[in-house]
Amino acid sequence: MGKATRAAYGETLVELVEEGLNIVVVEADLSGSTTTAKLGAAYPERLVNVGIAEQNMTCVAAGLSATGRIAFTGSFAVFGAGRAYEQIRNTVCYNNFDVKIAPTHSGVTVGPDGGSHQMLEDIALMRVLPNMRVLVPADYVSAKAAIRLAAKTPGPFYVRLGRVGVPDVYEEGFELELGRAYILREGTDVTLAACGIEVAKALEAAEMLQKQGISAEVLDMVSVKPLDVDTLVESVLKTGRIVTCEEHSVLGGLGSAVSEVLSEVAPTPTRRIGVADRFGTSGTPDELIEYFGLGADAIVEAALELFRL
Repeated sequence: MGKATRAAYGETLVELVEEGLNIVVVEADLSGSTTTAKLGAAYPERLVNVGIAEQNMTCVAAGLSATGRIAFTGSFAVFGAGRAYEQIRNTVCYNNFDVKIAPTHSGVTVGPDGGSHQMLEDIALMRVLPNMRVLVPADYVSAKAAIRLAAKTPGPFYVRLGRVGVPDVYEEGFELELGRAYILREGTDVTLAACGIEVAKALEAAEMLQKQGISAEVLDMVSVKPLDVDTLVESVLKTGRIVTCEEHSVLGGLGSAVSEVLSEVAPTPTRRIGVADRFGTSGTPDELIEYFGLGADAIVEAALELFRL
């Protein structure tokens, strides 16, 4: 098992400051968990703790961006995205400020913290905001690349990070391109389009399908907004079927984004892997992945369903 995507956050910020970027992080008393404490240890003047006040955190970040800084915020997804949503909408996105929302502890793999802390609606909330770009990296290396891309591209970004260690997908040195999907495995019979920790699950499912004689193409849809429509459509025109996979509600996230595009330009039989319209619950991350039907077995079953249509 590799590192958590959140482990990339503080480390990458330190690197970017050392490269000369005018970065400042505003956090809400969770810098140890979000890993932004690493920036504070190296450059104390670059880390501002506003206390448990996520709305204020977001507005302070917006103000700092107005003075020329590249401002990041640090909190858990349920607070940094949920509690501060109005400030993200009206202060950050409406003014197109250079603020990067990069919360950790997203999805059900927050684990024992339970449903109140398992943010399953944040992709939906963020992708409908004008000016906002949404990245959901699959592993530690792509999380570093996503933070770098956000820091070096003007305007608002949402970079979704997780709490627990995830399998390595990319090799060191990977550079992320905004609006691009990555073909991790070529196939001809079904497309598995995933983001975040579900990318590793999709790759595992593709191996399982191969043993049944089914060739699955796996796409890492790390850039949920903007979406790589060309790669997506080219894949489904080849395979004729698609399963979307995300650690998020089935409403409003990657599956919805893919369905919106394909319904207009390439209608395709689709199944969506994600959490049904409900809140999370307590358990270990592995238990919750299976409980909510986010594992490789569930992806395989969804793909097989498409062959029975």
